Amino acid sequence: MPPYAFFQKKYVPLSEAKIGIMTHALHYGTACFEGIRGNWNAEDEQLYIFRCQEHYQRLLNSCKLLKINLPYSIDELCQFTIELVRESGFREDVYIRPLAYKSSEALGVRLHDLEDDFLIIVTTFGPYLDVTNGIKCSTSSWRRIDDNMIPPRGKICGLYVNNAFAKTEAVENGFAEAIMLTSDDYVSEGSGENIFLVTDQQLVTPSCTDRILLGITRATVIQLAKNELGVETLERHIDRSELYMADECFLTGTAAHITPVVEIDNRKIGPGTIGKLTRELQQLYFDIECGKNKKYLHWCTPVYAGIRIS
Repeated sequence: MPPYAFFQKKYVPLSEAKIGIMTHALHYGTACFEGIRGNWNAEDEQLYIFRCQEHYQRLLNSCKLLKINLPYSIDELCQFTIELVRESGFREDVYIRPLAYKSSEALGVRLHDLEDDFLIIVTTFGPYLDVTNGIKCSTSSWRRIDDNMIPPRGKICGLYVNNAFAKTEAVENGFAEAIMLTSDDYVSEGSGENIFLVTDQQLVTPSCTDRILLGITRATVIQLAKNELGVETLERHIDRSELYMADECFLTGTAAHITPVVEIDNRKIGPGTIGKLTRELQQLYFDIECGKNKKYLHWCTPVYAGIRIS
């Protein structure tokens, strides 16, 4: 069965979903997106879409920044997504990419007087980072873009060139991921993930004023750490040197899940292995996103056995 896309208000084979080379978003980055996980649970023979509503709420917030008007409610967007994944027939983990974009075939730098459109694609997606053994990171020479340049709290397509510079620099220097600093030298985030430190048995993460994306996995981890493990999270500025002295470090994101960081800038984090709290949070998170923890099943939308939006 070929994968499908939701494109121009209908479901079509992915191979037939095409946009013109004059499309405004292609030339100027005038689009915003989400990344949503669908996780296959073999025991239930069910594919669960994780925190679908929260992702679409964030997409609509990003649309506000770009003056994109989507004529759909969050429930309608979730429904499109369920039907698309079901139509594609996957029985494995998938990655879902909704995209809202300026669809006019027109040149000229602007956000106004342009048509808007929306699409969703779904595809298989292998491991993004090594969540089992941990990864080595470097702090990037590329600074995180400021809010009054392009707001990082929106998943704006054009902004991600900033992230791409950092990621490629890190990989070409032998590291798996980059850690970006703000223009005033505070820790911000990875190229596609939020960052957490464990210091003196407390979680610490950059605040929303440190040019971060307000990650849904980030929010999930903060809630789980408090409710299930009794660990509070402090949101504050983090200096670069604190990275090296942390007991544990991990990255969070829809693609990255919870990825342990065992080394930064050729310095071991703690003993250079996955920390206790990181491992506990990983296990909690993986069970929940796969629909194995019934307490948090309301975060999981099943694709094949009935339809539940919330």
